[in-house]
Amino acid sequence: MLLYFITCISFFLFLKSLLLRPLPSWATEMRLLLLLFSQELSVRTISKLFRNRFWLGFVCQIPAGMSLVRKSLTSRVENVEESHGMSVLDLPELALDCILERLPPSSLCQMVAVCRYLRERCVSDHLWERHMKQKWGSVIGPAAYREWKWHVASKRNVGGLKHGRQRGLMRFWSLRWPLQWMRPKVDENNSLKQRTSLPVDSIMNWYLAIESGNFCLPAQVYNRENGHVGFMLSCYDATISYDPRTDTFQARYPPHGRRADAKECGIPWERLRAPPIDASPHDLHVSDCLNDLYPGDHIEIQWRRKKEFPYGWWYGVVGHLESCNGSENYCRCHKSDTVVLEFNHYTPGSRWRQTTVSRKDHREEGNEADGFYGGIRKIKSEAEIAIWKRLWPSEVLD
Repeated sequence: MLLYFITCISFFLFLKSLLLRPLPSWATEMRLLLLLFSQELSVRTISKLFRNRFWLGFVCQIPAGMSLVRKSLTSRVENVEESHGMSVLDLPELALDCILERLPPSSLCQMVAVCRYLRERCVSDHLWERHMKQKWGSVIGPAAYREWKWHVASKRNVGGLKHGRQRGLMRFWSLRWPLQWMRPKVDENNSLKQRTSLPVDSIMNWYLAIESGNFCLPAQVYNRENGHVGFMLSCYDATISYDPRTDTFQARYPPHGRRADAKECGIPWERLRAPPIDASPHDLHVSDCLNDLYPGDHIEIQWRRKKEFPYGWWYGVVGHLESCNGSENYCRCHKSDTVVLEFNHYTPGSRWRQTTVSRKDHREEGNEADGFYGGIRKIKSEAEIAIWKRLWPSEVLD
């Protein structure tokens, strides 16, 4: 660590020596930008500079004679010591945004505590949209977004009845925050704590709420209950929450009839997905792909054991009719009103191995013994098909 700091000091002294040499104003400006965006000045180094006030003041002391467009240092920096030279915060907005866009969420959270100007920039939705999509995009769907909006509305109502202004980022940091790097530093006068605020409906707020495990969202879980044999190659709706200590999820499944809520912990990322159909698990999906089903196509079909149970999505393939020999040149199964669906992870002869549905008049079909089959969705994505194949059981089921 000591060697690292000595290297950094030597490097920045070299930068200062270059900047102190007299050059035309246009050359000085270009040289500053080149230095900032050179490969040697990594994103990690820039992040550390912003996190440490000493380094921020050290690097930012650039001669006042430079002709870059400057704004008052005191108007941007409240918690950084006054400097007679130019600050990194005096960079053009486009250049500063380029730096901020490369910072990870942890660094953006730390920079919120530097000053009001950086706080306003670092909480911007456009900086957090990419982080939100990159980390949570695979589990967030329309239902999760609606849940967040309801959550925000309830927080606003509660906040208005109690303290009005006591909501935002500091609320999340006060709820036993498990991530130490997201705790802001407060100065001696406690001024930062008083001024730090974040719109309750901001993307950053949503990101941190999920990251901390304080916000639960609807999603779907493959092979629920640790791959219980009764749920192999299925995907069920659940309410999930993130566990930052293990980088896994906890799920709570809705009750099945008289059965109480089922819970599962330690669910890895690869067993989760955003619901492909934006509908309640109790609603029958109106199939719009029946006339486009051919033998060999991959499908998911709704199934539930009893009428009062929620549907799960079960993986299968379109098969051939008994009257068809499976020849590609002579197959006419796609022209029949009957569609054969096969679930090949069950042994031949099993009552779960095969079922049929009608193309023209398909609705929920089944009985109390074999369960009820609902709507069908055709799987067109190779990535989705690969997920189901990866979850294939090691042994054929009875």
